[in-house]
Amino acid sequence: METPESGGAGSAEQPLVFFDLETTGLGQKCEIVQLAAVSGGHSLNLYVIPRCRMERGASKVTGFRVRRQRLYLHRQLVLTNSLREVLVAFIAFLHMLRNPLLVGHNIRRFDCPLLVRALDELDLRAEFESSVSGYVDTLPLARETLKDCGLQSFRQENLVRELVGLNYKAHDALEDVRALQTLYSVLQPTPEVICRHKFTLDTMDNKPAVAAAKVPCKLP
Repeated sequence: METPESGGAGSAEQPLVFFDLETTGLGQKCEIVQLAAVSGGHSLNLYVIPRCRMERGASKVTGFRVRRQRLYLHRQLVLTNSLREVLVAFIAFLHMLRNPLLVGHNIRRFDCPLLVRALDELDLRAEFESSVSGYVDTLPLARETLKDCGLQSFRQENLVRELVGLNYKAHDALEDVRALQTLYSVLQPTPEVICRHKFTLDTMDNKPAVAAAKVPCKLP
């Protein structure tokens, strides 16, 4: 059985939390609609009514719509919290895991900058950063680990299908992080690979480290 300390894919010395955001769109001013995180058997899944309008394309992909200040997911009303409540709950979740490594797919370019903007706005960044030991983006990590496997796409949905043999409900943050936790356990990145792809909120704008050595293909 997976324990909170293992994060479902790591060692007791390095707990892992997998997280994902669903948003109103893909632009720099988009806002958080859903935040989900998992670590082993522990999960967090919260929703926010955004202040800006949902982009039509985002609604089509995610199923989220806002009507009369209520949030609907595939036409079902969902319970929401304020953005502050969601971020405070996320920080509490991270504290429970004792300074974990935060892992996500394409988080360096998208999720983390959006998260930083929200944390700064609510003056929660220092508290959040004290709750984690760093961040790892599985997109460049997978590109390095699987660079000789001839994959056409490194989108998470494709990687899960190719490596895990699973089709899942993508673009739902909770389903995404559950699938990513499974994918990470299949990738089994070495400490050296993890170290090369580890970053902080202060260094996330820097160019990621280049792979120092060739990694064998891990496809079945």
